[in-house]
Amino acid sequence: MAECGGAGMTRVHINGEIFRWACERSRINPFELRARFPHLEKWESGEALPTLKQLEKFARAVRAPIGYLFLPSPPEEPNPLPDFRTIAGTPIARPSPDLLETIYTCQERQGWYREYAELFGESRLEYAASVKVGDPVEGVALEIRRVVGFEIEERRRLSTWTEALRLFVARVDKAGVMVMTSGVVGNDPHRGLDPGEFRGFAIADDYAPLIFINGADTKAAQMFTLAHELAHIWLGITALSDSSAAAMPNHNIEGWCNRVAAETLVPLREFEKELKIAESIHEEVERLARQFKVSTLVILRRMMDVGALGREDFEREWRAEMDRLTTMRRGSGGNFYLTAAARVSRRFARAVVESALEGRTLYRDAFHMLGIKKHETFCRLSSALGYV
Repeated sequence: MAECGGAGMTRVHINGEIFRWACERSRINPFELRARFPHLEKWESGEALPTLKQLEKFARAVRAPIGYLFLPSPPEEPNPLPDFRTIAGTPIARPSPDLLETIYTCQERQGWYREYAELFGESRLEYAASVKVGDPVEGVALEIRRVVGFEIEERRRLSTWTEALRLFVARVDKAGVMVMTSGVVGNDPHRGLDPGEFRGFAIADDYAPLIFINGADTKAAQMFTLAHELAHIWLGITALSDSSAAAMPNHNIEGWCNRVAAETLVPLREFEKELKIAESIHEEVERLARQFKVSTLVILRRMMDVGALGREDFEREWRAEMDRLTTMRRGSGGNFYLTAAARVSRRFARAVVESALEGRTLYRDAFHMLGIKKHETFCRLSSALGYV
């Protein structure tokens, strides 16, 4: 309900519980919100009423649809994906607005691509949902490497493991899985995604499987995330999950996916052959990371798997390595248009561009799907993808 205030301002009655829900949902520091909205406590108590303009500004700040604020009570907002994340074995209750928006965007893109794939008669992906939890980890990992084309011998010819990560993403995308990597919501640099909330997720489908990787996470962690989410695609199980190489999930699906991920990146038998007794753990970790062209985090995990590191030693070394990787200076963003393609997956970007150029998709819809606003940007992106 609304009423007119002074100078023609429209003030609105909002349930105070809605304000408290919106603030908690936003995960923004309460002191920051109260500094931006000095009358927030009075709005919550009903002592004062916000103007419609103030309410619109508040909705933008807390990233909530303004319609939600007019509801009589806080809405139920279930996670659209099965959620396997836990903290100390306890399920995480509520996803952030940033995570929810990212999931919704990915679901929309996946729906578009599935229609595109069916329109052009693409075949069902035989590996999708081809295994079950409990299948031998070694065999599943071997099949993933074969289908994707991510064999160790080829990796060893690369200069660095970061090159191997780029190859891994490209090969997975080429094999039929859309791999979307971004550290922000859409293209908004002010809305960074929190790796502490999630590292990635998989949306299973036998025509248009999708993996999202949180680009705000370290490059080292992203490699394991991709391998873990691939295991979900092979299972045919959609999930928002704990894909850290350090995690020892209680959930049997997550534990199995972590083991498959580790085996995909570094086969245990080959690792045991290469592992040497060394005075310096750090030197051995670096040597093996170069040998297998994977991140040092994956090597630490494998050292624990074979008993070369106890659990306590592993956790200590893991924390130290994560601190080192997190504080390393990030490189430049590289070519903007190639980065834009990586955010939506090269496979998806090429399909949307091609569809728009051939007149099957409106440019307006293509811009929306690709997260761009200008025709010039579309043209340059098309050129970067090989369309002149």
